[in-house]
Amino acid sequence: MATAPQAKTKTESKTPDDRSLFSLLRDLPGLLLELLRVEFEQFKREMARKLKNIGVGAALVVVALSLTTFFFGTLIAAAVFGFAEIMPTWAAALTVAGIILILIIVLLGLAVSRFKKGSPPLPTETFDSIVDDANALKGEGRYDKR
Repeated sequence: MATAPQAKTKTESKTPDDRSLFSLLRDLPGLLLELLRVEFEQFKREMARKLKNIGVGAALVVVALSLTTFFFGTLIAAAVFGFAEIMPTWAAALTVAGIILILIIVLLGLAVSRFKKGSPPLPTETFDSIVDDANALKGEGRYDKR
């Protein structure tokens, strides 16, 4: 004996496949907000992890630079001791200090030269070229006739 299909009552929950288009459209903003919230949480976790790694890397660079200072101090001391073999210790120390002073002056001179080449830090040549192009389009100013 075959039984007739039973009608669904309103108290039964609908499966996702049984929902109407309007029901799905009504749920869409909530789903999008939930997706955005989850994505933002993932973004925060990822950025925290990456920033932690960058922080640890920066700390390691600071330690390495500190050790580099001691390394150069040791090299300077070795240079003083080396010159002390052929001259008095005080003269060796003054000689090494003079060499370092000359190196500092040369490096600062090169730095000032580079700063002057990069100053001002605006693309002035490009600005001038754009102004020339605009003037040429207006038929004003000096421009090449080709």
